[in-house]
Amino acid sequence: MKRLVAAVTLSAIALAASAHEYHAGKILIGHPWARAMPANSPTGAVYFTLDNQGNSDDKLVQVDTPRAKSAELHNHINDQGVMRMRKVEGGVTIPAGGKVVFAPGKYHVMLFSPTAELKAGERFPMKLHFEKAGDVEVQVVVEKDEPHGH
Repeated sequence: MKRLVAAVTLSAIALAASAHEYHAGKILIGHPWARAMPANSPTGAVYFTLDNQGNSDDKLVQVDTPRAKSAELHNHINDQGVMRMRKVEGGVTIPAGGKVVFAPGKYHVMLFSPTAELKAGERFPMKLHFEKAGDVEVQVVVEKDEPHGH
């Protein structure tokens, strides 16, 4: 029984340590992460959640990171039955009291020409620029696989 309690406790600690969140005004940014990619990969992607806990809409208008030559907001769209990736023009609106999920196959931050391999276990900075909430720097955790619950 003691081993079971110890295992559950350690699992809870590990889960809490891997989950991380940030605030920009009334926007809660949940667990920014990127999938590990080899050094020769021309692109990478970053995912997270945006939870607007305020009473008015806000908008994520831009992102940047020193870890890539450039970073853009992207989305997958259905173009006559074919899924295509497109740059999001004008930003991503986070409705008042609503949540926007950046996840594989949905919104994401596309990293072009990463400056180095994205290695599992490391972190790198990324700045999010919101129309109303302002700027916030987050730490992106590089994961081998998609985190549970995303």
